[in-house]
Amino acid sequence: MEWYISVLKSYVVFNGRARRKEYWMFVLFNLIFSVVIAVLDGVLGTSFLSLIYALAVLIPSVAVSIRRLHDTGRSGWWVLISLLPLIGAIVLLIFAVQEGDQDSNDYGPNPKGVDQALA
Repeated sequence: MEWYISVLKSYVVFNGRARRKEYWMFVLFNLIFSVVIAVLDGVLGTSFLSLIYALAVLIPSVAVSIRRLHDTGRSGWWVLISLLPLIGAIVLLIFAVQEGDQDSNDYGPNPKGVDQALA
């Protein structure tokens, strides 16, 4: 849960790097909350709660995706490939599951701190 909250706290931070754990824990909790809110919307017969939640986590989701791309040494502009139906989502999924650069890259130091231990 702390990974989810840390992403929400840095919701407009588009620079730096995000570990796989940070990214996937955010995705997991986001999915859980989305399902719970969708069920709640179904019980109440509304749809505005899901819409409000989706809008609230839109910017943090994009920001953590960009930081995850940075961790793999790619530009954040790669997030725009998601605009391509199906292929874009597959490409982003492949990028998201890849291990990040072990050393510092153009986007900052390794978030795991491995490069500091090697220095």
